Amino acid sequence: MTEEITEKQIAAAQKAWGNGIVKIGRLKDNSTAAKMAALEHLDNLYAYDKVKVLFKPTKAADVQFRDTKDKALSYFVSGEIPEDTGFALQPWTNVRFENHATSIHGKTAIAMGNYYFTTTAGDEVKVEYSFGYLSDEDANLKIFLHHSSLPYSK
Repeated sequence: MTEEITEKQIAAAQKAWGNGIVKIGRLKDNSTAAKMAALEHLDNLYAYDKVKVLFKPTKAADVQFRDTKDKALSYFVSGEIPEDTGFALQPWTNVRFENHATSIHGKTAIAMGNYYFTTTAGDEVKVEYSFGYLSDEDANLKIFLHHSSLPYSK
């Protein structure tokens, strides 16, 4: 398929990403199920099996970059990296994206903006992000760039 990525596909990929994070958090009391959901999330939404993925998670400090699926899994549900406590195990109830802008280049696209994670108390945590997407052979969007950080505080 040679069609250009669309804004609609980006919105759907972002919705799927947020739903995956919420699902992992709902399973936090069953570590095996949470890990399986996180692996499914990584397999379905990230391009680790296609290209070198550039992933800089929000709360990564000692090991800032997660260039393998195992390191990304560690960030989401805790694992091989000691600083990881399982970001996705937080029982987020919703993830909402606000794109500042997208840049589409045929079968790749980049989106940048803020996403908001809703806590069980109803509070939102604002995080800045840039996601790079590629369209695979089945026209599914896969993340090849994921950088997120907390907003600068004076």
